[in-house]
Amino acid sequence: MLRNMKGRRRREMVRDLYAAGKLEGLSNILLSDSLDDEARKRLGQIHPTFMGGEYLPDYGRHEIEIVRIEPDSTTYDVISLRARPVGSRIEYNLVYKYESEFTLPQQTSRRPFSLRQLIRFLDSIQRIETGDPSWDRFGFVLSFNQCNLKCGAELEDLQGFTQVHSDQYPELASHHSRKIAEWYAAQEANGSDKPNMNDRRKLMR
Repeated sequence: MLRNMKGRRRREMVRDLYAAGKLEGLSNILLSDSLDDEARKRLGQIHPTFMGGEYLPDYGRHEIEIVRIEPDSTTYDVISLRARPVGSRIEYNLVYKYESEFTLPQQTSRRPFSLRQLIRFLDSIQRIETGDPSWDRFGFVLSFNQCNLKCGAELEDLQGFTQVHSDQYPELASHHSRKIAEWYAAQEANGSDKPNMNDRRKLMR
């Protein structure tokens, strides 16, 4: 039910209702992968965070989400890594609601990634629009923390800033939790860089 559900808050709501044994009372519209414009508008009127993930592109034929990256931004943003079979290979696509451009370390693979290969793949994704390779020196996932720190966010607010989820790779979340904890400890020990005014314009929050 949740595998290709785009909305971040909807996914949380479904999990909570399922745990409480109350899922039967939820509208089938809210259980769909994608919402139409009217449903999105109604949810947005409840709270802007209900828009998080809802404006991602629809899934292509046979396409599934294999990794979901969720920075704790004001708009509850979602970055979705998707895979689909193309001939005898697997094709990958990274999507985001903004017109950001990403460079993937590879576009296809012959076989599904192992956990180690997937971690290496994620660490090697480049964010072209930053124009600052130093933000990527910790790997793509941690670049969201580093970007916000450099742009003036308080270090204490970034300890749990970026969440990673994967149904296919359940150990991925714990790996990145450890890496983020290590990053936080290193920043706390060494002191964080002071932001400059140009960086503030790029702040995601």
